[in-house]
Amino acid sequence: MISTRHNVFMAVAQHKSFSKASQAMYISQPAISKHIKSLEEYYKTKLFDRKGIQIELTAAGKLLYERLLEMKKLQEQAEFEISTINDRQQAKGMLKLGASTTVALYILPKVLSAFNQLYPQTEISLLNRNSEIVLDALLNEEINLGIIEGRSKLTQVDYQPFLSDNVLAVCSRKSPLAKRKTYQLSEITHMPVAIRERGSGTLAALKYSLEKKKIKLSDLDIRVRLGGTEALKNFLLESDSLGFLPERSVHRELSNGELSEIYFEGFSIQRNFYFIQRKGETSELNKNFIGLAKKIYNF
Repeated sequence: MISTRHNVFMAVAQHKSFSKASQAMYISQPAISKHIKSLEEYYKTKLFDRKGIQIELTAAGKLLYERLLEMKKLQEQAEFEISTINDRQQAKGMLKLGASTTVALYILPKVLSAFNQLYPQTEISLLNRNSEIVLDALLNEEINLGIIEGRSKLTQVDYQPFLSDNVLAVCSRKSPLAKRKTYQLSEITHMPVAIRERGSGTLAALKYSLEKKKIKLSDLDIRVRLGGTEALKNFLLESDSLGFLPERSVHRELSNGELSEIYFEGFSIQRNFYFIQRKGETSELNKNFIGLAKKIYNF
């Protein structure tokens, strides 16, 4: 078991702040300082360089932090595997998950509910951000499993296909654009457009599909960039702009007529979702979650 003072050290290293670590662990700042001092006396070396209010890990601190991360992973994996031997319902573990907005809102709820029923004693945390932030969180070891749109060329990440989804061009039924259902793609450059923020997988899929047709994002009349699928959808419901949203996110609004789908001849947007893990990392907890998600979505 990792000791309390080592857990305190990891919190300070992660937050790069004694005060933030104090808030995160619900321990007084003097107690935090006492634990760090005790460790530095034990290892007979400084673990942090203090520069005013800023702190950085020393070479010894970085080495200790890396080894403790490895130990924590092994500890969590052992706890889960041992606890499942006799009774899966008593399995204990921590699933640190990150997912892009579309996945978190419209795909994961069914999986999380089923997983919680199978492993009710397992704690789940979910980071809901765009694909770029989820990838960074994985690399920074803030999460152990992610689900994002698209894939990068990073060699330190393993990608495992999950499912596909379509991105639709939509507008409010009150928008003048809704008077027609089909347009030539060249007409898109004359339409007011609302898009997702930079780092969004939906935006990346739109950009890629347009570039295949020799159209750049900068060619569009972009009126607003919004963070999050729901924010963009709500904006479109009240504006005349065209937007691009995942099919799963607008199913209800298309069915009840609040939004209208716009078709561009010879143009479609499809993106793929992937499970991401750090290269070489193995975890029965992650493996079981991935297997259940694929079973639910018949992949």
